[in-house]
Amino acid sequence: MVILRVLTPDDWPLWRDVRLAALADAPHAFRSRLSDWRRGGEERWRARLTIPGAYHVVAMMDGRAVGVACGLPGDGGVDELRSLWVGPGLRGNGVGDQLMAAVEAWALRTGATALRLAVVPGNAPAIALYRRHGFAATGEPGDPLPDGATRELVMAKTLRRIRGAPRAGTGGRPMDGPAPVG
Repeated sequence: MVILRVLTPDDWPLWRDVRLAALADAPHAFRSRLSDWRRGGEERWRARLTIPGAYHVVAMMDGRAVGVACGLPGDGGVDELRSLWVGPGLRGNGVGDQLMAAVEAWALRTGATALRLAVVPGNAPAIALYRRHGFAATGEPGDPLPDGATRELVMAKTLRRIRGAPRAGTGGRPMDGPAPVG
């Protein structure tokens, strides 16, 4: 069973381990490089977890991190999905769907009206996951990739609040701690 765990700054060792695993497994999928993050000490790892309003969730199975996703507050009601990764052994088993749903629920709780992301254009499995969750290409140019010729594919979706769902600041706190899913 996969359990989603929302990270706090004190979880920095777990965040470090899963982030390094993601960068080692899929260096082409992230703007960051493994060598840059390996040099980071506790202060750097905690800093990412203390971004005001950010949301970091890890998928845990049998006591180990098998996936991660982050939500960052954005401008104009558009939050951002970042750093989604699922370990190779669990891809295609719904872990990515669970992480996506958790970040979307977080964005709705913040009052966001849309969620956006950037993905490497050749990452067909990730693009399929995002499309399955209602994301579509925006047509806006993404950031350049290291090759200098290719740009990230920017995708977004409009968020729809379910009637009766709690809004940010109203006391509704689903997924604010470990919760079994699966």
